[in-house]
Amino acid sequence: QKRLVLLCLAVLSTLGVSAQTIHPGKCPEPPVQQNFDVPRYMGRWHEIQKLPAFFQKGKCAQATYTLGDGVVKVVNDELSDGTISSIEGTAKPTDPSEPAKLEVTFFPGAPAGNYWVLKTDYDNYTLVYGCSNLGGVYANYAWILSRSRTLPEETVAELRATLTSSGIIIDKLTDSEQTGCESMPK
Repeated sequence: QKRLVLLCLAVLSTLGVSAQTIHPGKCPEPPVQQNFDVPRYMGRWHEIQKLPAFFQKGKCAQATYTLGDGVVKVVNDELSDGTISSIEGTAKPTDPSEPAKLEVTFFPGAPAGNYWVLKTDYDNYTLVYGCSNLGGVYANYAWILSRSRTLPEETVAELRATLTSSGIIIDKLTDSEQTGCESMPK
């Protein structure tokens, strides 16, 4: 078991995931948004804060969701060195009785990632969590998103408290840069 943990840590470090938030143990399982309304959630969301992720390097990060045939089309955009980078994927609920627990896939054949909506008011903010168990350790992700490029500090503080009360370590939660974003898709 200990050897497997060390092997996982060695592999992760060689893959350049030093920005990941990796912890010993298993993923926390926080409660998700009750009565999640997928159609109301669709549209554009801007990243306000995040736990660092190796696959996000730019600024002006935003996600656009559209619904079709029970599958959510996901388009993530960010600005890096003056160039817009985009990636498209799909998301779908893992269990129809818990529609706030989705799995998102960006590459055919790649394992899906968790996308759990912990809290949203649909019009202003959403709090998203994802986690992967990696044999004795776990890598987790969290995003505070807003319909606009800013969010009141009291709302951010409330969402951070939701993460903490669910056992999610947020010491590496950082602000996302949302300035100079005029060239981003509207």
